[in-house]
Amino acid sequence: MRQVIVAGNWKMNKTVSESVEFVKELQEGLGFDLKLQVLVFPPFTSLYSIGRIVDKSRIGFGAQNMYFEKAGAFTGEISADMIKSCGGEYVIVGHSERRHIFGESDEVIGRKVKSALESGLKPVVCIGEKLDEREAGKTEQVIERQFYKAFEYVQEDMIEDCVIAYEPVWAIGTGVNATPEQACEAHDFVRGLLEKKYNGGVAENFTILYGGSVKPGNCKELFEKNGVDGFLVGGASLKVVSFLEIIKIVNNMLV
Repeated sequence: MRQVIVAGNWKMNKTVSESVEFVKELQEGLGFDLKLQVLVFPPFTSLYSIGRIVDKSRIGFGAQNMYFEKAGAFTGEISADMIKSCGGEYVIVGHSERRHIFGESDEVIGRKVKSALESGLKPVVCIGEKLDEREAGKTEQVIERQFYKAFEYVQEDMIEDCVIAYEPVWAIGTGVNATPEQACEAHDFVRGLLEKKYNGGVAENFTILYGGSVKPGNCKELFEKNGVDGFLVGGASLKVVSFLEIIKIVNNMLV
C-alpha cells in the first residue's frame, strides 16, 4: 500500500533556533488523528538539534543532500552516516537545484541513491523537466533518463525504501502551477517506468510525490488525482500555518 507523505524542504532557510521552534510548533499542531507521514528537511546545521526534540511517531526528518563517499577529502560535503548520527532517516537526492545550480550529473545522483540505501537512509529521489524541455516535447525522455540513472544500482529488494518526487522545474518557485492533469500524466509515466524496471506490484505500491509550487490553495485539487501520493513542499513549508494547512487538507481526504 502506498504511503502518503507531506514533506517540507526548507532549502537554505532557518537558523538552528528557528528550526527547533518550527518543529515544536508543528508538533503541537499535529494533535489529531494523523493518517499520513510528515517529513521535514532542514539545513544540515539543524539536523542534530531537531533530532533531539522531534517526536518521530509524528514527524520524520532528514537532510537535503549528501555525498556518496563515506568519508574523505570532500570539503563541504556530509555523508549518509553523518545524517544518521543526527537521527535523520531520509535524504533528498537529485533536487533540481542540485542538478541545475550545482551541476550534479545523473551519474552522481545514481551513486548517491546507492550510498543512501546501503547506509540505511531512505532517499527521496527528485526527477523532472525544465521549461525548454517540456516545450520541446521531451518531458518523458528527460524523466526516463533521470529515472534509469537514479535507480541504476537499486535492486527490487531495496526499492521499497525509496520515494520519488516529480518536480516540474518550470513550476518550482515560479508561482506557475502544473495542472492536475499534467501532474497525473507525469506520475503515470513514472509508475510505468517502475513497472518496466521492476514489476507491477512495485509500481502499484510505490509512493510518488508532486513538488512544484504546492500551496494550501492547490493541494486538494492535485491530491484528488489518482497517482499523486503526497507532496514535497517548498516555500509553503517555511511557515507552520501554511504547512499544517496542507497536511490537514490531505489528511482529511484519507479514509
